[in-house]
Amino acid sequence: MFSYRHAFHAGNHADVLKHAVLLHTLAHFNNKDAPYWVLDTHAGAGQYRLDSDWATRNAEYADGIGRLWQRQDLPPLVADYVAAVARYNPDGRLQRYPGSPWLALDALRERDRLRLFELHANEAEALAANLGRRDRAAQRQTTVYRADGFEGIKALLPPPTRRGLVLIDPSYEDKRDYRRVLDTVRAGLQRFATGCFAVWYPQVQRREAMDLPRQLSRLQAGEWLHASLTVSRPAAGGHGLHGSGMFLVNPPWTLKAALQESLPWLARELGLDERAGYRLESGGA
Repeated sequence: MFSYRHAFHAGNHADVLKHAVLLHTLAHFNNKDAPYWVLDTHAGAGQYRLDSDWATRNAEYADGIGRLWQRQDLPPLVADYVAAVARYNPDGRLQRYPGSPWLALDALRERDRLRLFELHANEAEALAANLGRRDRAAQRQTTVYRADGFEGIKALLPPPTRRGLVLIDPSYEDKRDYRRVLDTVRAGLQRFATGCFAVWYPQVQRREAMDLPRQLSRLQAGEWLHASLTVSRPAAGGHGLHGSGMFLVNPPWTLKAALQESLPWLARELGLDERAGYRLESGGA
């Protein structure tokens, strides 16, 4: 279904949705002085070269961040995301892409903390090396664990600050990941009921992928928000990624309005055929 290496997909349409939502959520956390933690269950390498062999193999970024690059008509949520990527490309050429850990680090304040889990040996090694090139402040804020993030976050919840975001975004190469995501959110909410849990999932031709948002909505654990972006019809044979979604429990109250403005625009600008579209729904207490 996917290659595990994040670099294959860096900056694609799924990253656009995931990272735009992530940045808006962290900006909302920053509106209060109280510190918070960010926990990422599947961190990847932290940053990627878009001219690397991995990224250029399918050049997925060209139909993601590439379509938004240097545009002047972006909705605010999308504009904030593109501006965050632009900081890594000061000469205006799109060559580097920051993953979730780097976008989170850039958003954190001095007292906030970042906890990164990565089980894949090559990715974990690259993540540690990349973090070593960040400044000392970033290194003090961040801890990298070469471990299973589904299991690892249990010992860290609730965070000492009682404020936090848990980002859950596995590759879903193993279909058991769908069940593990559901179980992780359920268990996480038992430990940290007020935490914000953000789940990314792929739109692929798998029953588990179609069922996951519905199952998450039935956890009865506070308010939730579900956003999905579809860019094309499913590919013949059931392979490939034709869209993705973000499901948040305890989302920022400002996020729904921002997505109401941005999702129709993204569906139009990133869409590849007549099946492009979006979905936005909410519920809970």
